[in-house]
Amino acid sequence: MENSPAFGSLAMIQPTWHHVSGSNDRRAGELYQTSLMSALMAGIYDGEATYGQIRKYGDFGLGTFNDLDGEMVGFDGAFYQLRWDGSARPVTGDQKTPFAVVTFFQPEQELEVANQMTKSELLAMIEKATDANLFNAVRVDGIFDEVRTRTVQRQARPFPPLTEATKHQAEKVFTNVEGTLAGFRSPAYAQGIGVAGFHLHFLRQDKQAGGHALDYRLRAGKVQVCTVHNLRVELPTSTEFLKTNFEDQALNQKIKAAEG
Repeated sequence: MENSPAFGSLAMIQPTWHHVSGSNDRRAGELYQTSLMSALMAGIYDGEATYGQIRKYGDFGLGTFNDLDGEMVGFDGAFYQLRWDGSARPVTGDQKTPFAVVTFFQPEQELEVANQMTKSELLAMIEKATDANLFNAVRVDGIFDEVRTRTVQRQARPFPPLTEATKHQAEKVFTNVEGTLAGFRSPAYAQGIGVAGFHLHFLRQDKQAGGHALDYRLRAGKVQVCTVHNLRVELPTSTEFLKTNFEDQALNQKIKAAEG
């Protein structure tokens, strides 16, 4: 198998389909999101949604915390807060978020990868196996030669725009590390609603460290993807959100600068 030309290509593997429960809190193929990426870009870092509430809509996803206090990554039903110093800790149900995206992860395609892959090679492989105009949940479990992460430090009022907050981000490099990349590939038209393209967070296997994934080299592991057909967005009702002018011609460039 390792010597086969098809090995290492998600596009060459037949997808394995899984059925999910039809109950209201486990709707197959729905992405649930609180607030907008454009609101986060504007410096709206306070939200009323708690992670206890958000867990009803998914067991897998990404997000942040009020005051922009680190990053969230969730998979297998467990959510973790990735702090500015690179540490990680379990999320409590009463913690609030200004932005989070979750779904119930049901992999449709998966592949064991034995050859080393750079970030660009890995993402190009996943692109071939997914639809550019649909949302896709992505999970990579494996051994990485290197993972470079960043996590923003908690902000204080008056909140700066996200592009300013991320200028002072703390970066950490993990080498020869086992862990999980989890997140989404979103369509180009979703920029501003979410993050167009790939948005992945990393959690070390021991669940003690991680961050927003900037760059990585996969040595070996398993890649899983699933398509998300529906998007549900809960908009904030705060005065700050209602009075913010979201008309911004440079939004795409700003998000790319902030998210790496």
